Amino acid sequence: MLAAIVIVFVVAYAAIALEHPLGVNKSASALIGAGLLWTIYATLTGDTHLVGEQLGETLMGTAQIVFFLMGAMTIVEVVDAHNGFDVITARIKTTKLSSLMWLVGAVTFFLSAILDNLTTTIVMVSLIRKLLHKQDDRLFFAGIIVIAANAGGAWTPIGDVTTTMLWIGGQVTSLSIMKALFLPSLVSLAVPLAVTAFLLRGRPVVSPPRDAGDADVHTTAFERNLMFFFGLAILVSVPAFKTITHLPPFMGILFGLGVLWLVGDLVHRRKHDDDKQRLTLVHALSRIDMASIVFFIGILLAVATLEHTHLLASLAAWLSQTIGRLDLIVMSIGLASAVVDNVPLVAASMGMYSLGDYPPDHFIWEFLAYCAGTGGSILIIGSAAGVAAMGLERISFGWYVKHISGLALLGYLAGAAAYLVEFA
Repeated sequence: MLAAIVIVFVVAYAAIALEHPLGVNKSASALIGAGLLWTIYATLTGDTHLVGEQLGETLMGTAQIVFFLMGAMTIVEVVDAHNGFDVITARIKTTKLSSLMWLVGAVTFFLSAILDNLTTTIVMVSLIRKLLHKQDDRLFFAGIIVIAANAGGAWTPIGDVTTTMLWIGGQVTSLSIMKALFLPSLVSLAVPLAVTAFLLRGRPVVSPPRDAGDADVHTTAFERNLMFFFGLAILVSVPAFKTITHLPPFMGILFGLGVLWLVGDLVHRRKHDDDKQRLTLVHALSRIDMASIVFFIGILLAVATLEHTHLLASLAAWLSQTIGRLDLIVMSIGLASAVVDNVPLVAASMGMYSLGDYPPDHFIWEFLAYCAGTGGSILIIGSAAGVAAMGLERISFGWYVKHISGLALLGYLAGAAAYLVEFA
């Protein structure tokens, strides 16, 4: 049974990693892998009661992550539909590329900490397309945006899905992870940002020709500000909601989503149906990335079979005997996340090491959040932010390796060193 489970998981994992060459969506591979793994486990174990209990336990943990992500993604879509992000982007004005690079990097870093790295990348890459005319300049900015978005997402419980998984799983707490990873994440951005800004010094910002369509704004200033700050307040208050009520984070995000829905309906209640249709929560729900949600469901269910069959515990023991040092093990996981998706890597790591041996806010969990979150920047296929930038600006894999990968690796190692010094 164990051999069959390992083979199916490796094949499914390879299909996920080779999504683009194969032309098969990774969500399909994850769902098929999960279905096969649970079928093998249930059929060959023979204890249907035990398998049913384990599946129910797994489903409960998976549902919490999925509900949280659905709520957060919907709130972001509502803000975007109201052009709420113009509140930030309209204030970025400079005539030097190096100064603009620092501004864009800083805004991306902190915006990603509040939203998520994928959404922030889409927003910021869309912004630089309005600010920069030359494609070469936009490519460098897109590369730095990927690094900044992943660095910014790593240090808060709502900024990156892997940190969110650790937070909901109880491996980290909100205040501790923010205090522990803020400086390392900042260092991992500051190093490549400083090098890139130095290379771009003295070069002016060449703005694209203005398009008359850009002035066509469908929302008022009041509506943009209201939805931006209200949506931001909901996302930021979720950790406080969890601390005060001790309820799971998904309850806080769903509660906030309901309040935002009510506010939106009241604000637009006097508008014609055609005018308010794209501003409603119903429209926002239709725009969230359900393929990613389904992928999370599939991969978390698949990894759970490895945990229940004790394969992950055996792998952890082997790594401890072979490598020995926890810091090197976690850094290796971070480097691996540049090649393969960091969600299954973190899910596997959560099953490899128990909370009984490594309590909440232990070194291994905090360092894992940093390494898995920022290691994906080393290759453009290593994170959702990188894949999004790749599609928006048509960045080739080779160009990214030549111009950005070295900077991302330098930042990753510098941030890791900063955390190890801080922890010591």
